[in-house]
Amino acid sequence: MGPFNRVEGDLEVELEIQQGQVVSAHVSSSLYRGFEQILQGKEPWDALVYTPRICGICSVSQSVAAARALADAQGLNATTNGDLAINLILANENISDHLTHFYLFFMPDFARQTYSKEPWYTRVAERFTAQTGSATREMLPARAQFMHLMGLLAGKWPHSLAIQPGGTTRSVEMQEKARIQAILYGFRQFLQTKLFGDSLENIVTLDSIQALEQWRADHKVDNSDFSLFLELADHLHLSRLGRASDRFMSYGAYVLDSSPTFRQGVWDNGIQTLDTQTITEDISHSWMGHQKDPKHPFNGITMPDAEIEQAYTWCKAPRLNGRVMEVGALARQQIDGHPLIRELVLHSGGNVQNRVIARLLEIARGVILMEEWVRAIKPKEPFCNHNAMPKETQGYGLVEAARGSLGHWIKIKRGRILNYQIIAPTTWNFSPRDNQDRPGALELALQGAQLREGESEPVSVQHIVRSFDPCMVCTVH
Repeated sequence: MGPFNRVEGDLEVELEIQQGQVVSAHVSSSLYRGFEQILQGKEPWDALVYTPRICGICSVSQSVAAARALADAQGLNATTNGDLAINLILANENISDHLTHFYLFFMPDFARQTYSKEPWYTRVAERFTAQTGSATREMLPARAQFMHLMGLLAGKWPHSLAIQPGGTTRSVEMQEKARIQAILYGFRQFLQTKLFGDSLENIVTLDSIQALEQWRADHKVDNSDFSLFLELADHLHLSRLGRASDRFMSYGAYVLDSSPTFRQGVWDNGIQTLDTQTITEDISHSWMGHQKDPKHPFNGITMPDAEIEQAYTWCKAPRLNGRVMEVGALARQQIDGHPLIRELVLHSGGNVQNRVIARLLEIARGVILMEEWVRAIKPKEPFCNHNAMPKETQGYGLVEAARGSLGHWIKIKRGRILNYQIIAPTTWNFSPRDNQDRPGALELALQGAQLREGESEPVSVQHIVRSFDPCMVCTVH
């Protein structure tokens, strides 16, 4: 199948199907771009210019990761105001991505003709048909107004240069705080009337499957898009679709005074400490050469070779201590310990339904946090620290993008970039097999997907792929 529409970048999936069911999958990132090679030999500060251009829809995440890698190389901490401003900019992008994914990428698949005989089809088609559905007309203006916050804090989007190792170049005055608060208030109204049909506070306090079921019973399908999704998820058994390894990782999200707001860690039958030294990238099934064994990103090599016989993708295979990891909103909320997500994962693991619920929950949690961060900004205090860059140093920067864990690793020698390695969220989720022939998270999740009667390309595969919200240009950077 492929190339997939409504996916950022180029994606193809090869499926082996027996008796109407997917038994194995190979996921291919089919476009090579080479940013890691472009950065070699450049001035360290050039990373702030180049890396945001890896992607047009999550450029802030790349900016923050690059800035943190440079800050680590300098031994520099951001100011409190700088942390608050960066968190607002990053949350603005992440929440916008979540909203776009739900309305424009994920839900239109339920308006496909394959579902035309379902009792809910007419309502869903009117609401979510790609480009023409009523949801698009309502969501896009609300998103556009919300993104005005980016102009106030970052100057422009995408590819802002406002984010720096020590904070931001753009201070916030008192009257601008009021404008940001007004933007957040307007966006909150859209979420509470259209997406949730309830207050954000009521959504984030849902603490169990029973509470979610009670909420669903109390809120009619016609009242909110979240209610409609829950009906579809129940009718189509989306909680049984797309389960991967149930091993999750988060670098920790929204750092404030050196502490993440959403917890950092690993989930593998319980919470574990994250040791980033055990991260490696394997190229055994990638069109890459000159690296025999899996290597830590500080020592990684990016050398394209399209003649590798057993390869089928430009994507490398990242592993944490040899383990396949799933990253994203579900991983973040599972590791942070949100009680609803913990119970959903305990009951049915990582799946299509739970990934979407976690993403929508994160929209509500994120807006509430943004309101707190705006109130905490102190306009007369500094927004950025500065320091000199050593001629010989290295550093890394970790951030949680909308789609999951993003890391940048930089080595500097004689004042120039010697090596720059990036592992993006979709590199984790859409990784190929490794040297032990272990499939990546999506390849695992696709196993068992069923074909509906008359299908040649299963819509269940579309749901599973989109539940990860892939960004393929970041994957192959």
